[in-house]
Amino acid sequence: MAKNLQLNATIRENTGSKAAAKERKQGRIPAVVYGHKKEPEAISLDEHNLVVGIHHGHRLMDIKIGKKIQKVLIKDLQYDHLGRNIIHADLVRVDITETVKVTVPIELKGTAKGTQEGGVITEHTDHLEIECQAANIPESIVVTVTDMDVGDTMHAKDVELPPGATLSSSPDILLVTCSLVAAAKAAEEIEEEVPAAPEVITEAKEAEEEAPEEKAKE
Repeated sequence: MAKNLQLNATIRENTGSKAAAKERKQGRIPAVVYGHKKEPEAISLDEHNLVVGIHHGHRLMDIKIGKKIQKVLIKDLQYDHLGRNIIHADLVRVDITETVKVTVPIELKGTAKGTQEGGVITEHTDHLEIECQAANIPESIVVTVTDMDVGDTMHAKDVELPPGATLSSSPDILLVTCSLVAAAKAAEEIEEEVPAAPEVITEAKEAEEEAPEEKAKE
């Protein structure tokens, strides 16, 4: 589990798209805290600190508003139309003893045996959804690919989860494959080197069309 993260929050007196845009221009992310039968709170967080925390695998964090500290879980993040910058965060209040459903990134480990035979490892999804205690949310789920040969596949059901965690994603989701792509690549290179037949025919046809015109001029 990642170390506990604490972020200072500010209450948002004004809400709405214009107010939210103003917060973002000031380097802050608008957010809403809700849950545990308490009234939702509109807050803002420092963008840099939030982004760094997320990149380090934090999903559970302490939000400090004045002297009050609330433990919250990142429920949802909204990004801009390019999918790069966070523009809003939904945070839900939790108790460290309760079971929560979270999305955890996958971390591939090892060098597949199949790579020695020309195989290439392809990651088809970079996360899994699991249920676990709020206090034991893993920073990542390690997927070892060392024993994979060319033609092997790995699904969600094949992954060993951390103690106490259960899989919420479909067990049949494809995670990783080891496939031989050298033959396909060679075929593409041949196509690039050899001109297509229609182009040769077209050039010959243009030459034939030009010939009568030259004779007419003579």
